Amino acid sequence: MSILDRVLIKPLAILTLALTLGACATLEQEPLPAGFSEQPPADWAERQRTLQNFSHWVLTGKLAVRQPGESGSAVINRWTQDNEHYELALSSSFLGMGSTRLEGSPGFIELELPDGETYASSDPQGLIYAATGWELPIEALVWWVRGLPAPEGEFRLAFNQDGQLAQLQQKGWTIRYERWRAFMDDRPDLPARLTARKDQKLVRLVVSSWQPDGAD
Repeated sequence: MSILDRVLIKPLAILTLALTLGACATLEQEPLPAGFSEQPPADWAERQRTLQNFSHWVLTGKLAVRQPGESGSAVINRWTQDNEHYELALSSSFLGMGSTRLEGSPGFIELELPDGETYASSDPQGLIYAATGWELPIEALVWWVRGLPAPEGEFRLAFNQDGQLAQLQQKGWTIRYERWRAFMDDRPDLPARLTARKDQKLVRLVVSSWQPDGAD
């Protein structure tokens, strides 16, 4: 029995969860980098509501992962988000298998390989780790990519001198927002480049394009 077989289960009904962003909880952390502040800008609450409501979108870009003994990159040909449901079409060295599709929602993921073989699991991060050796927090990344903390788990936010979100700490990861961009005229700036670190693990996402998917 392969490592994949040990973590896979028969496909389950997609689990729908009611997610609500809570107030930022205090985390015991080292001092913030120079120029960063935990004081949010005056428009942060409104911006946060706008980003929360931006729940139907299509993104393209690149993903890179560097972890002890494992590294790789992938082209995100299309990341479609429909509320809590996501579908990623990836290619290049991701999984070492060429074109790959990830589809899921909170508590469920389906992985389709280039030969059409499909695996499903109630542990999204566990399935990705079994297939790649990478720790990729996919369910939290759905929120982090918009510049929002994930609904579950304590978090700490830090803003730069321009009032932009510069750093988010959650689930043991530190996410640095390195570049923001106005992708759409009727939306606030969105992250164009972010790097998530946890110990010696690194996940970097660069966004090439971002468009609404018609439902918002």
